[in-house]
Amino acid sequence: MKLKTLSIAMMALTATGAVMADEIATMQENENNWVSAAGNYNNQRYSKLSQINKDNVADLKMAWTFSTGVLRGHEGNSLVIDGTMYVHTAFPNIVFALDLDNDGAIKWKYEPKQNYDETVPVMCCDTVNRGLAYGDGKIFLNQADTTLVALDMNSGKVIWSHKRDDAKRGATSTGAAHVFKDKVLVGISGGEFGVRGYIKAYGLDGKEAWQVYSTGPDAEMGFDPKKTMSMLKPVGKDSSLKTWKGDQWKIGGGTTWGWYSYDPDLNMFYYGSGNPSTWNPAQRPGDNKWSMSLFGRDLDTGMAKWVYQMTPFDEWDYDGINETPLVDQKINGKMRKTLVHFDRNGFGYTMDRVSGELLVAEKYDPAVNWSNGVSLKTGLHDRVAKYSTARNGEDVNTTGICPAALGSKDQQPAAYSPRTGLYYVPTNHVCMDYEPFEVEYTSGQPYVGATLNMYPAPGGTHLGNFIAWDARVGKIVWSNPERFSAWSGALATASDVVFYGTLEGYIKAVDAQSGRELWRFKTASGIIGNVNTYQHEGKQYISILSGVGGWAGIGMAIPSLENETDGLGAVGAYKALSSWTNLGGILSVFSL
Repeated sequence: MKLKTLSIAMMALTATGAVMADEIATMQENENNWVSAAGNYNNQRYSKLSQINKDNVADLKMAWTFSTGVLRGHEGNSLVIDGTMYVHTAFPNIVFALDLDNDGAIKWKYEPKQNYDETVPVMCCDTVNRGLAYGDGKIFLNQADTTLVALDMNSGKVIWSHKRDDAKRGATSTGAAHVFKDKVLVGISGGEFGVRGYIKAYGLDGKEAWQVYSTGPDAEMGFDPKKTMSMLKPVGKDSSLKTWKGDQWKIGGGTTWGWYSYDPDLNMFYYGSGNPSTWNPAQRPGDNKWSMSLFGRDLDTGMAKWVYQMTPFDEWDYDGINETPLVDQKINGKMRKTLVHFDRNGFGYTMDRVSGELLVAEKYDPAVNWSNGVSLKTGLHDRVAKYSTARNGEDVNTTGICPAALGSKDQQPAAYSPRTGLYYVPTNHVCMDYEPFEVEYTSGQPYVGATLNMYPAPGGTHLGNFIAWDARVGKIVWSNPERFSAWSGALATASDVVFYGTLEGYIKAVDAQSGRELWRFKTASGIIGNVNTYQHEGKQYISILSGVGGWAGIGMAIPSLENETDGLGAVGAYKALSSWTNLGGILSVFSL
């Protein structure tokens, strides 16, 4: 209760961004709360709580549940702030405030009014929403129709809202809003509709601060040709425009629907951009910068300090939007401020987050075959010609590409433990056949241009692994196979217990050192949400959203998708999933 008093007192003093930063930083330090998507600015998904440990985790029991009333894919996780839990849903993006002091009673409910017919048909890969953000006494919801809403955390009343884009052209929102210091950051989805990716910043009062794009002219990207660096060199003038044919950059994708992180000491935030549009590489020659890239930007201005493109001239839809946890570790004998990123292309990258220097780049799934490796000097891949969809050409089916388009990992976030120095990564173990074809751009219509078929990687039938990764050297420490892709965000705790969920619906606890399974529980639906934890009245709880869907579960979310190539190739690969689970929308909470 002391923290609650402190938090409210500081909210009354939020006249400056500096005070706001202190409030959020203070609240994040309280392990009883979970105040942001990843629990902390650094995106580590680590909790200092240790009441649930290796000796007693087998005694975990269901404490309570809550039905969201929505039967589509539930990604993300709840927020917990001073005795109230804030829960979101897939479209229509309902928000519930649940009273932890009163058996989870509903304190308030907010249900947006969105145009279903305009929005849902243009949402790629299910109608998911990845969660909420907190700041300045407000709960921020990034709605599917691109409206950012600020709700009073105590009443649920709308304080302000702003609609920044139009679903009629294919622009939607699936990513969470992120609050860093005195800014609310939101991205955009719609790369499969030719939407040009951007990040938009608002003040906590709703005033628009700045907007920067992934592609196009330097000024619109927030690039300084002399000061923005890539591989420790200035990017130079027109670094994006030179890599596109004509005006293709205007419909070039590079969308920004993933997870962001923030270093308050550097005042820099970090994120990745998605695939270039279309999926047919023959129609967009060039490196297509800066799609498929990691960015380090100044929070106050949005200006890019550095950028690194992981997959120039993408030929496989290896979006670069996955999370960017920030950790200080020793690399080659030197302490570094690192950023670690597990890319869809199958490589785990360790970067210096101050300078953007590439330190480590290694495969985190041994099945990856499209590239032999990455040069730390140039940052470029040694590509395997056999798997080049551009070289093989339009209307040619290139077979056996690993990983599949959904990557060795999609958006499901990894966790990091400062106790072990390891990352705990939910992964996919899936390969594909990929046949590109010519497609014309029409605003608001799909702009994909490829047919895909997905299946397990060679040598087995399992579609996923849950691994421990040492980002200092780029090595797998241990790996647990999973029947289906591990599509749930992980949680690491101070008791060296790591939690994650499975598409069948199991929430599991494993030993952080060995990977040995310690506990499992079958929830009501498949899990694509992220595990988090909190403490209330002296007791630690584990929380998870169940609700199968997302790209992997799209065949269950939309039963009319029956062909194996439907759902951008996912329907065939995951057709057995319906034998293990069913649709749902359930919050499950566990305790000793």
